[in-house]
Amino acid sequence: MTLSTTQTEATADKLAIADALNRFAAGIDLRDAQLLASSLAETAVSDFRPAAAKAGFEYPVIEGRDNIVAALSTSLSSLDTTHSVSNQRITIDGDVARMDALVEAQHVPRNDHTRHYLMKNRYDVELARSGDVWVITRNTVDNVWRSGDIAVLSGI
Repeated sequence: MTLSTTQTEATADKLAIADALNRFAAGIDLRDAQLLASSLAETAVSDFRPAAAKAGFEYPVIEGRDNIVAALSTSLSSLDTTHSVSNQRITIDGDVARMDALVEAQHVPRNDHTRHYLMKNRYDVELARSGDVWVITRNTVDNVWRSGDIAVLSGI
């Protein structure tokens, strides 16, 4: 079976779009602000309100790449995290795309690995082509299920 140029380009775009969310997750887990920033448009919007509400707390909408990087770096600074991305469904319309994905996020206090807070979240991600890469323009996170000690998220 031979793929057409259009099919090959669409496949390459889908891989690059998935890579944007992988850079986002790895940037958080590796505490790599540059990697995290590389996944975001300068004017990106991050909305964790749906997931936070289900966990019983408020988290503001964050606007701007630098603000998102700073907020996530600060709020997760006392935690070791692992994010696993799966089930990406991607639609592309020219230089914009939308991705629905599941992200399992484990949070463990850096000084006490006997406690954890585990979440399975649904990410609704809007992206745009930026030169040779795709970047997240908006990310809305909703929670599917969660387990563990919620106090872990507040650094207690």
